[in-house]
Amino acid sequence: MPGLPREKTEMSSGLGPLTGPGPRVLILGSFPSVLSLERQEYYGNPRNRFWAVMEEIFSVPASLPYPDRATLLTQHGVALWDVVRACERPGSADSRIKNPVPNDLAGFFSGHPTLRLVALNGCTAGRLYHKLAEVSGLASVVLPSTSPAHAAMPFAEKVRRWQEGFSVVDPRVEDTWYLRQI
Repeated sequence: MPGLPREKTEMSSGLGPLTGPGPRVLILGSFPSVLSLERQEYYGNPRNRFWAVMEEIFSVPASLPYPDRATLLTQHGVALWDVVRACERPGSADSRIKNPVPNDLAGFFSGHPTLRLVALNGCTAGRLYHKLAEVSGLASVVLPSTSPAHAAMPFAEKVRRWQEGFSVVDPRVEDTWYLRQI
């Protein structure tokens, strides 16, 4: 409304990449939730279904402490990061992201030539990636968001779509991931 002062929101910085040797898939979120930032953990909100999905696909028990889950996931050739390095966002809703500054994904990709797929966790991550940081020559797929804000899709369907998305690159072949001809 005219005459009312605008809410001042400070820039928040996200988390650094979580990766191990030779990652083949990079899962990108949009920007960590407030709870994830407080905990310094990817998908730190217990209502987020990310770790439950990873348990179904890679047998990484969601009940393990975060450092153990993170280690096991990277041993499966999966890296985690976010499209946005910093932004203004009151709360955790992706719809409130303002002035996003992208992470240096091109630099990450060049430093990790084993990457074969960018898996985008939700439509906002997909939109921001394609708008701000897309790197040509690397396959990408937008997958259903694991966020508690997107809980309408049944869990089994969400897992099925994530498995289908990963099928572009065979996640069970340790040394020879390949792009399937579609």
